[in-house]
Amino acid sequence: MPRMTAARAAVEILKREGVTNAFGVPGAAINPFYRALKEGGGIDHTLARHVEGASHMAEGYTRAKAGNIGVCVGTSGPAGTDMITGLYSAIADSIPILCITGQAPVSKLHKEDFQAVDIASIAKPVTKKATTVLEAAQVPGVFQEAFHLMRSGRPGPVLIDLPIDVQLTEIEFDPEAYEPLPVYKPRATRAQAEKALRFLLESERPLIIAGGGVINADATGLLVEFAELTGVPVISTLMGWGTIPDDHELSAGMVGVQTSHRYGNATFLASDFVLGIGNRWANRHTGYNLEAYTKGRKFVHVDIEPTQIGKIFAPDYGFASDAGAALELFVEVAKEWKAEGRLPDFTAWAESARERKATLQRRTHFDDVPIKPQRVYEEMNRAFGPETRYVTTIGLSQIAGAQMLHVYRPRNWINCGQAGPLGWTVPAAIGAAVADPDTPIVALSGDYDFQFMIEELAVAAQHKVPYVHVLVNNAYLGLIRQAQIGLDINFQVNLEFENINTPEIGVYGVDHVKVAEGLGVKAIRVTDPNELAAAFEEAKKLAREFRVPVVVEAILERITNISMSKTVDVSDVTEFEELATEPGHAPTAVRALKV
Repeated sequence: MPRMTAARAAVEILKREGVTNAFGVPGAAINPFYRALKEGGGIDHTLARHVEGASHMAEGYTRAKAGNIGVCVGTSGPAGTDMITGLYSAIADSIPILCITGQAPVSKLHKEDFQAVDIASIAKPVTKKATTVLEAAQVPGVFQEAFHLMRSGRPGPVLIDLPIDVQLTEIEFDPEAYEPLPVYKPRATRAQAEKALRFLLESERPLIIAGGGVINADATGLLVEFAELTGVPVISTLMGWGTIPDDHELSAGMVGVQTSHRYGNATFLASDFVLGIGNRWANRHTGYNLEAYTKGRKFVHVDIEPTQIGKIFAPDYGFASDAGAALELFVEVAKEWKAEGRLPDFTAWAESARERKATLQRRTHFDDVPIKPQRVYEEMNRAFGPETRYVTTIGLSQIAGAQMLHVYRPRNWINCGQAGPLGWTVPAAIGAAVADPDTPIVALSGDYDFQFMIEELAVAAQHKVPYVHVLVNNAYLGLIRQAQIGLDINFQVNLEFENINTPEIGVYGVDHVKVAEGLGVKAIRVTDPNELAAAFEEAKKLAREFRVPVVVEAILERITNISMSKTVDVSDVTEFEELATEPGHAPTAVRALKV
């Protein structure tokens, strides 16, 4: 039996589980693993500037391509605690990432050693499993179990903590004999599929809600096939955006209290049956007024995680299944029933959804200076084609983007859904670009998100990772300011100041162009909406030429209230801005405005 250090065995297992990339920051307690990484070869490593950044890079890497598992690595103590936010983000959105941390020697774990912290206990609530390995011989089994857990059932992250003496201990391990454990995913039965679709036969105005589970299952083709077989319109959740192209005849928009379309909410509220697949009824989708969301319609819920069924509200019927397995059966049953003439004709209902899509639109075309944010998204729709992958986290920039941008393919909207940590966007975009360098990436940030982990731009400069980063700057914590309206305050959300080094930008404070250039990337500032199109074209050209990110900063008007519900009620969304009343008001809408 071959002998090698436990650290080397871990690296060999990573390769045999399909890992080709890792993101991290070395340190004393994880250096033996890094030596094994170097000697073992076969895994490219991206050196982050912050360990939290490495965890978000791993997330972006996983989310960009089916089958990927991002790996982030850090030393003991604060490196692990820095990655907790990434683990929380990953488990909240069902994203598998593997976090590997160094640790003090086993004999020192109870002696308050330097940078020794019980990271497994800290990480337990935000992982599928967190383990400090105390015996070197257990390392192969712990890593094998980690990949099994990350891929089985509802996907999610795992943390493995390796004391330095465990890493250095030699064990017997034969990489050639290693085999990954079989992956378990619950599968729907024919009886369950038939019972679910009987609700469809009894309905007049049905909808499909497609969640992130459909994308995780790589089942968007089946989803579209099922929708086309039945003629049922599809509402994508924020995490499921891209399950059906925005311009598809059966794409009915998005529902919610923030990231929603006027036509999406209106169609949902007119429905009488909802089939949810791979979704979790998140509160930004349903709102807090569940009576408004559920009244007058029946629900069937299909999710890979059994405990999700009935968690938010009790459906009329629900069962646990991988979204792909369920959709295979739904397609099979629908084909048979259609051939037998049993499927109702939902043509009129689908046409009514298209009518709403053509009439209930928000205005995007404004010529104001400073720039109104809606115009930025309009120009983005023109500049960036259907192959574009958008990456963003939270804030008014993300909410407006989800209302006004267009997504046509799965995994082309990479969004931190539940956790929403500021600073996520830059490292997640880097991870996504490393995973799939052939797909053009456009990141989207407000000024505060951009500033949180801006140092990671240097990582992209060092490793030649090009993408375009659209920065909408109003020198405000815009979403929090808008949330404070109901409390009649505007407190500690104003970022304005006059920068003594850049007086030409007035009260907008931070000179993002200088900072970005100092980190080794290119940057363009735009103050006139009519210059946005040229700036985006120049950004694409510079990214191709220099192989680095290019930041396009749009200087916005200080205050814009983006459409959302003040009462967190899907039936009560406030439209703060002028609506589209003529085709020129929304020239890049997926359906021409009908007046």
